Amino acid sequence: MLPTRSGINVIYSSDSLPELKSPYLICGFPGSGYVGKIAIDHMIEELHAQHLADIYSTSFPPQILIRSDGTADLMKNTMFYSKSSTGIHLLLLTGDSQPANPDSEYLLAEEIMDIATKFNTIHVFTLAAYITGVFVEKPRIFGTATDTDTIRSFSESNILTMDGGSITGMNGLIIGIAKLRGIKGTCLLGETSGYVVDAKASKSILETLLQIVGINIDMKNLEKRAKDTEILIQTIEQQMAGRGQPQQQQAGATRPSAMGYIS
Repeated sequence: MLPTRSGINVIYSSDSLPELKSPYLICGFPGSGYVGKIAIDHMIEELHAQHLADIYSTSFPPQILIRSDGTADLMKNTMFYSKSSTGIHLLLLTGDSQPANPDSEYLLAEEIMDIATKFNTIHVFTLAAYITGVFVEKPRIFGTATDTDTIRSFSESNILTMDGGSITGMNGLIIGIAKLRGIKGTCLLGETSGYVVDAKASKSILETLLQIVGINIDMKNLEKRAKDTEILIQTIEQQMAGRGQPQQQQAGATRPSAMGYIS
């Protein structure tokens, strides 16, 4: 375990680093609706991405996670890499948690960008949630970026450009720090109610991302999870209707313009 910044330790899977050519870094953290994490975990699985490093932090919750095979592990962030047959290289970051305080978020974001810099990363993407408080048939994708050229390209992918507010946590910090290092950064946000684990929003955000970076992956498993989300939403709506509550007033729902941008 290599000591790095205060409270952070990085363990690489090998003493030698893989050779990557100008990769994209794509990050999906647990957050509202698990929109970004579901999307990035699907990418890692379908691309058969290779393990690069585990990142541990004393700012993660003091607990262990029980994995599907019965083993226990400290909470961590994990980075993978993938080389597509078309020559597009990716760094993929998933995580069990985000740090518990602002100082630790900055430290972890800097550490992640240190790793990305080793491989001459050319663009950083973070995948987040745009909470509206209402259920929608087809989630829209919102976005912000650190350069105007990327902003101008949003219309080609049907991305709605954000023109105010803020993006909290790691999803905002990482692209902000990337900008300071001269690396382009983009945050894509999938529209979600904020009430459920939303694989439907994850599917929409992943489809948009894949179009931008120019790769294809099998979406069948994610499509199944998205349908499960639809069934859950329908059940909730029926319960609300049974209680005589209009759909637009679910759980204190408000107009999107009155909500913050919560990642």
